[in-house]
Amino acid sequence: MLKNQSEFMKSTIIALSLFFLSMTSAMCQSSTEEQKIIQLSKDKWQWMADKNVDKLEPLFDDKAKFVHMSGTWKKAEELEIIKTGSIWYKEAKVHDTAVEISGKTAIVWNRITLVAMVRGNEAITEFTVTEVYQKQGKNWKMLALTFSSVRDTHQIKK
Repeated sequence: MLKNQSEFMKSTIIALSLFFLSMTSAMCQSSTEEQKIIQLSKDKWQWMADKNVDKLEPLFDDKAKFVHMSGTWKKAEELEIIKTGSIWYKEAKVHDTAVEISGKTAIVWNRITLVAMVRGNEAITEFTVTEVYQKQGKNWKMLALTFSSVRDTHQIKK
């Protein structure tokens, strides 16, 4: 009987160890994916500031939608706006970021102060920007980007 208890304890310890190891691995993978998405979002802001449509074009899904204070448009229009500078995203100062990943979908919320040139006038505006990404193959593609005007005291719930 003692031998059976000893074997049972060994099996239980091994099973629990494997369980915790797999949970730790899954959490690390999630954290790694979250970090990749956060970096991709940061890169996107820089590419927008640099008017680098060559980097943005493959990031934006062909069916992506962009919601701004003055309207909603699709990928081609957003790229044209960035390229021509009719809206120049000079600088996005990111104050807070939250990410949630569910399957192949990632949602990023950034609380930002946007410094932009809009039709020749500088505008400094507080926004919470919602970005929706989808994993397509090995790459993340942006499906939606929405600017929501908020007060500078707004906090993103994590």
